[in-house]
Amino acid sequence: MPMSLVGRTVDGRYTVQSHVADGGMGSVYIAMDRRLDRDVALKIMRPDLARDEAFVARFRREAKSAARLAHPHVVSVTDQGADGDYVFLAMELVRGGTLRTVIREEAPLPPGQALDIADAILQALSAAHRAGLVHRDVKPENVLIGEDGAVKVADFGLARAVTTETLTADSDVLLGTAAYLSPEQVEHGTADERTDVYAAALLLFEMLTGRKAFPGDSPIHVAYQHVHGQMPVASDLVPTVPVDLDDLLALGTAKDPDDRPADATAYLAALRATRRGLSESDLEHLPEPADSPVVGHPAGAPDSSPDGHTRAISTNSTDPLRPIDERPDKRPRFRRRSWLAALLVVLLVAGVWVFTLGPLGQTTVPSLRGRTQGVAVAAVQRADLQARVTQDFSESVAKGTVISATPASGDRVRKHGSVTLHVSKGPERYDVPTLTGQTLTAATSALRAGHLTLGTVTNDYSPSVPSGQIISVSPVAGTPSKKGTAIDLVVSKGLQPVDIPDVTGQPKPAATSALTDLGLKVTFGDDAYSSTVGKGDVITQTPTTGPGHKGDTVNLVVSKGPQMVTVPDVRNDTTAQATTALQKAGLKVQVNRYFGGIFDNVRGQTPSAHQSVPIGTTVTISVV
Repeated sequence: MPMSLVGRTVDGRYTVQSHVADGGMGSVYIAMDRRLDRDVALKIMRPDLARDEAFVARFRREAKSAARLAHPHVVSVTDQGADGDYVFLAMELVRGGTLRTVIREEAPLPPGQALDIADAILQALSAAHRAGLVHRDVKPENVLIGEDGAVKVADFGLARAVTTETLTADSDVLLGTAAYLSPEQVEHGTADERTDVYAAALLLFEMLTGRKAFPGDSPIHVAYQHVHGQMPVASDLVPTVPVDLDDLLALGTAKDPDDRPADATAYLAALRATRRGLSESDLEHLPEPADSPVVGHPAGAPDSSPDGHTRAISTNSTDPLRPIDERPDKRPRFRRRSWLAALLVVLLVAGVWVFTLGPLGQTTVPSLRGRTQGVAVAAVQRADLQARVTQDFSESVAKGTVISATPASGDRVRKHGSVTLHVSKGPERYDVPTLTGQTLTAATSALRAGHLTLGTVTNDYSPSVPSGQIISVSPVAGTPSKKGTAIDLVVSKGLQPVDIPDVTGQPKPAATSALTDLGLKVTFGDDAYSSTVGKGDVITQTPTTGPGHKGDTVNLVVSKGPQMVTVPDVRNDTTAQATTALQKAGLKVQVNRYFGGIFDNVRGQTPSAHQSVPIGTTVTISVV
């Protein structure tokens, strides 16, 4: 990138102050944001990339995705755009160095310090993975260490933006830093969250040992080791590394992605669990490297561009690995043969690219199960595929989450093909309908229409529901139920029959209890006098004894006892007068005559006058 940009203002906003570095994608400058009056890092893309419309579209899409990441351990993207032939990205300016510098100058690091840095890196990757972003190019140069010690991960999404755009006619270069490529990237050109986990584990290994896990003289050799080589054990190289960290590294660098944690969140949890099991002395112990020769490149050896982003790596060496002191001199007599070999490699790589990463290639359906619909659709689109969504019920997968995909995750398919996402609608549930008052036939039809089935049917008497209609439902109406759930019904047999007993002559409380205990209702008429039924006892009932039903009403008339009258004074009356007066009072008359009753005069009466006696009582009069 020409130095002439210094002093120019890009997009009417960013005044370029100084040139920092050149890299595989372009150049990095420090610029003043005139709108917000602050310094930013301004990355200007290479002119050949800027002229490629497909690259520019992909770059903008990935930059927008990265700009949505807001996390203290992520270098924030503040702007992106184009100014004439310049396509640029404005980012947070982090003053300090990179993890590469720390490893080169200080590694092996104490385990505690290495875990602190790895923890911050995984926090950043975890935030990206939750947002549906995969970094794809995690390496020390993309981990910035600020002057205040803050750890920040840079260049999210940019590796994807340039993946298919940077194989140029120069052709002895390939995109990527071979030391951190995952086996699936090498073999299939695919990357997902587990790819970032693999690279993060390799960074932790370097911090703990000061060496790359897979050194080599050429990218091809290094890539071969990622797929076929044995991951070294950190404690074999640095004896003070706790063996628990060996297990953590083995987990993150498993060859098969399915054997690694699903994403950075899961690996971060494993890291923190491992750390809790270490003592303070384990964490603070100064490393003591083992006395073993270094094979290949130490971790501090330069392997990337000065700007810290994805150096173009050489492919023109295919010699086997040798210790440094055994490397043969490159003599002029081999130069022609080396160039021919390099040309063959370039042609082979170009052919592989066209039919794998290129427009005629295939892509791998990403891991989609368990992701939310939005995240899954974004992942499918990033894999150069089209997403189609269909919704299905699921008892185990939360609503809005992918149940499965067709083709399945991991399948190789043509680019720009479609992937059907089967997204959960949640558990299949149907509300129990309202069935009370319906006939059994109608209720059965309603259950069938509501994707439910008829359960146990029982019959019972009901004082309010007519015979043949539904009394109750279990589960009750409105209850969400699984498809095919059996719904139990109770059907009315109508009113329950009961024999009405004879309660006449019984005391009112006893008569009432006898009737209500049978489910009968009791009402009372006006109390009446009775000369034959004692006071408080039942004189009559309506209806009388016989068949009835629960809920029927029986009316009772209760006795007030006999009616009392006052005996009139009929002495000195004639027999006729006395008889009339007594009968008028409701009394009966018994006449006893003495001396033939010649004078027809009442001389005495029993009971005596003015006594209170029951109506109908017989009064005896004595007539002379």
